[in-house]
Amino acid sequence: MPKINGNEIRPGNVLEHDGGLWAAVKVNHVKPGKGGAFAQVELKNLRDGRKLNERFRSEDKVEQVRLETKDQQFLYETDGMLVFMDSETYEQIELPADLLGDRRPFLQDGMMVAVEYYGEEALSVRLPQKVTCKVVETEPVVKGQTAANSYKPAVLDNGVRIMVPPFIGTDEDIIINTELGEYSERA
Repeated sequence: MPKINGNEIRPGNVLEHDGGLWAAVKVNHVKPGKGGAFAQVELKNLRDGRKLNERFRSEDKVEQVRLETKDQQFLYETDGMLVFMDSETYEQIELPADLLGDRRPFLQDGMMVAVEYYGEEALSVRLPQKVTCKVVETEPVVKGQTAANSYKPAVLDNGVRIMVPPFIGTDEDIIINTELGEYSERA
């Protein structure tokens, strides 16, 4: 595995640190008036979700890990486990549903996702950035209400509550940004 200097850490890098695998969430480069420069890095453990703030000086060496990404199709959920199938080998794997966290409701039957592997261990599931959902409950559309920043609550077909613009009505298909969990546009 390649070793990188502490000042080369970027958000999204996966590092082997303190005997675990950590993803760099935020990186802030600090150049104090006295002493050497360092990178203040917020890390998230890929196995258990713990967070850690760590300082890396430019002379510190850290192991950068390359994760292998495989496209897999979601098949079904059983006993809290999500079953995915590799689209090339047709091999099936089971992953815990809590691996997705609050993005779980956006996972739909037959959806293609990117599963990141470290060796044989699956660490994370990346959903498509945009997903189409149907609005099942919201306030009625009010004519003439076009204020740019006024939003109203809505419930989607997967049970998720989000805020939508006033012109969106019941039974409309909308596109949701899965990373932010927010309304993106009309479908």
